[in-house]
Amino acid sequence: MNAMSDLSASLPLAYPELLLAGFALAAAIIGAWLKDSAFNALSMLGIAAIVGAGVLALYGPFAPVEIFQGAMVVDGVAVFAKALIAFSGAATLALGWDHFAKVRDPRFEYPVVIALAVLGMFVMVSAQDLISLYVGVELQSLSAYVLAAWRRDDAYSSEAGLKYFVLSAISSGLLLFGSSFVYGFTGSIRFDAIAAAIGEGAGGVGLVFGLVLMLCALGFKMSAAPFHMWTPDVYEGAPTPVTAFFAAAPKVAAVALMVRVLYEPFAELQGQWQQVVAALAAISMVWGSVAALMQTNLKRLMAYSSISNIGFALMGVASGGEAGASSALIYMALYLPANVGIFALILAMRREGAPAETVADLAGMAQKRPWMASLFTMLLFSIAGIPPFAGFIGKLVVFSTSVQAGLIWLAVLGAVAAVVAAAYYLRLIASIWFAPPAAQLQAPSGTIMLTATAAAALTFPVLVLILGAVQGWAQDAVRMSF
Repeated sequence: MNAMSDLSASLPLAYPELLLAGFALAAAIIGAWLKDSAFNALSMLGIAAIVGAGVLALYGPFAPVEIFQGAMVVDGVAVFAKALIAFSGAATLALGWDHFAKVRDPRFEYPVVIALAVLGMFVMVSAQDLISLYVGVELQSLSAYVLAAWRRDDAYSSEAGLKYFVLSAISSGLLLFGSSFVYGFTGSIRFDAIAAAIGEGAGGVGLVFGLVLMLCALGFKMSAAPFHMWTPDVYEGAPTPVTAFFAAAPKVAAVALMVRVLYEPFAELQGQWQQVVAALAAISMVWGSVAALMQTNLKRLMAYSSISNIGFALMGVASGGEAGASSALIYMALYLPANVGIFALILAMRREGAPAETVADLAGMAQKRPWMASLFTMLLFSIAGIPPFAGFIGKLVVFSTSVQAGLIWLAVLGAVAAVVAAAYYLRLIASIWFAPPAAQLQAPSGTIMLTATAAAALTFPVLVLILGAVQGWAQDAVRMSF
């Protein structure tokens, strides 16, 4: 009877996950029956399902409420992260719908796999024990394997899928190995019981070892250096809408999951995990900024840019306390629109039906496509952290939090990395506005330009009130969750 009452109380709070699962199952059946002729309808329904799941998630409580007998939790951090994941998932599904219809590769599986990936990320950010954590991570990862190798007859895409599969399998092994250590030394898989055991002195070196293994696995999922080796090849080989998806939603989910793992069961071990997270942040910021200087392919350049930006988010996580967790979530919220917008514009760069993805292809865009050039410039300014755009506010928040936490060396290193990163962003802007024009680009579709324009609008400094609302929302979410 208790199990039934818990189920009846849990189901209303699990409506976002149930909506996504229901759509994925129904779409798979419809697609198997109607084949690829259902692509347009299923893409439209998929966008509606993901947006609907995000809206339902917004109605969740900020104060923690456990569901399914403590396997998952609905709280402020979960609500915040699910809203961001739904936004990026719906935007990238819309880009994919437009792109695959134009290149005449409309496979009904695409919206199904995107919905399953979003479902996995929803479970990740609500995980309250080691089993639900692993199930969420693997559901998202299995979907990502399929997406990375989407173009089966393309050597680059097949290589991207295989590389991501092999390396992700290693990271999954690390996650399970680390979880087994945590379970062995604390006697429980539940986060609250793990925290209680640590408070009573359980664990020792073995527990820390298990935590470090779990952090390494999560570092892979968010492409933090030195676990980034899959990122440039997968970003380049996967179709651009898939790359846009990889660069947005999974990173938000991984950062939110790391915040939950570190700030709930392992809060008492901050002195140990802070060193590991700070090292990941430092390596990611430096390597991502320096390696991007040598790239000529835009998607590979954005891969290293994403590595660098994850380093800035981890700087907030390493700071500890409510301020550290909220600063990481704020950074991801302000980074997300610019990232989606840039990939939308990369997707718009086509000549004679073929993609144009090199830095040289940007040359003289301002003379041929002034509106695209203006949007590209705004988005690059934001992701570079140049004031007064939204990205600057995100960097300012994590820098100030890091200094207040005593990690001054990390803030200084981050400032140097930001200056180095600004060099390649400004190089792109100089090519757009001042280089001799390259060959004429095709006119972009309305869907792509609408997505890019909306993303650029979210980075514009006139939306100070929205930025303030995001900051207050993230702070309230963390304060009421932990």
